[in-house]
Amino acid sequence: MSEMNHPVLGRKAIITSIITALIVGITILITAVLPAEYGMDPTGAGKLFGFSRLYVPEEAEDDQLSSEPGVQRSFPLIKLEKAGSGPEVKRPLEADNPAPERQSTDREDSVQVIVPAGKGIEYKINMLKYGKMKYEWTTDKGTVYFDFHGEVKQAKEAKAVYFESYTIAFSNNMVGSFLAPYEGKHGWFFRNDSSKDITVTLRLKGQYIL
Repeated sequence: MSEMNHPVLGRKAIITSIITALIVGITILITAVLPAEYGMDPTGAGKLFGFSRLYVPEEAEDDQLSSEPGVQRSFPLIKLEKAGSGPEVKRPLEADNPAPERQSTDREDSVQVIVPAGKGIEYKINMLKYGKMKYEWTTDKGTVYFDFHGEVKQAKEAKAVYFESYTIAFSNNMVGSFLAPYEGKHGWFFRNDSSKDITVTLRLKGQYIL
């Protein structure tokens, strides 16, 4: 029986094969992988061959996901205990003061609030007891956590501020009407958990003072 002779590659052939594989891999990385996965197209080949069209930014993916029927984004669960100040903070007596004979003058405003990336910010207005207001707010992109709440106007400044939460949720838009249960500051705490600033545009109409 004759023995089979297996071909043996020389050192030069092995080095040539390795270099060729590296060149092919780098070419695929630059022309296809970077444009399609990361939106980077240093040579313009990604646009030429259509790979750039496959790139979808993370924020756009979130927006697309939230707009697809039947698909919901997952947000942290908000518990009842998050609504308002804790039980250790007593409700001020001023909350039960009678409503004034005259309310604040009706007005209408549009305000933009920039919520920095990874941070929170408050925007509040002053209202008398039983003052009425309609509101609308929307973000320019993405979703924010918000707490719509009110603080009682007290005769003396308190160490622990008493407040009541009216609505807590994650959203990019909300519309509603509001009747102030007591005189004080009422408004929103917005928190931006994303990596880019978000602008919230508020439209207000009713009996309040900025």
